[in-house]
Amino acid sequence: MGVHSDNWIRQMVKKIRMIEPFEESQVRKKADGSLAISFGLSSYGYDLRVSREFKIFTNVFNTVVDPKAFDSRSFVEIESDCCIIPPNSFALARSVEYFRIPRDVITICLGKSTYARCGIIVNVTPFEPEWEGYATLEISNTTPLPAKVYAEEGLAQVIFIQACELCSTSYADRNGKYMRQQGVTVPRL
Repeated sequence: MGVHSDNWIRQMVKKIRMIEPFEESQVRKKADGSLAISFGLSSYGYDLRVSREFKIFTNVFNTVVDPKAFDSRSFVEIESDCCIIPPNSFALARSVEYFRIPRDVITICLGKSTYARCGIIVNVTPFEPEWEGYATLEISNTTPLPAKVYAEEGLAQVIFIQACELCSTSYADRNGKYMRQQGVTVPRL
C-alpha cells in the first residue's frame, strides 16, 4: 500500500494507541521556551524522543562485545538530561514513546538530520508487524570529539509502511524476544 501520512498516524493513535505519549504536531520548543531538537508528528512519520536512560560503552573491564554472550560490564549506565558519548564510541538509549505496530505495518526508523550533520548516527531496527514496546535506540558518535545527545528531545523519525497483504507470522505470533521491552534492552539470544 505504501507510506502513511500524518492523517493515518493520528487515526491509529486514536484507534489502537499506536504511539504513547503522542505529540499531535512538531514540537520545537520546550515548556520553558528553550529550543528543542524537534519531535512529534510530521507529514509522513513521527519523530520520536530519546529518554533520560543511557548505556554508554566502556572499556574499563576490557570485555569483548559478543552478541551471543553479552557482558553488561561493557556499559556505564546513566540517567541524565543529556548524554556525552565519547569519541568514536557508542551508546544505547530508549524512546520516550511506547509503540504498538499493526499487523499490516512495518516501520523504518532513521536518525534526524540535526544529529547526522554532527556525525552522530542513529540506528534503530525496524518495528515489525505486531511488535510493541519502547524502542531501543543505538547511537554512534563517529567523530574524534565527544558528542552530546539531548534527552526528552527528537532523535529519529519513524516511517510507517503498510504491506499489500498481511504477513503469515507476525512478531507477536512468534513471541519475539524484544516484545514489550521496557528499558534500554541489551542483546538477547
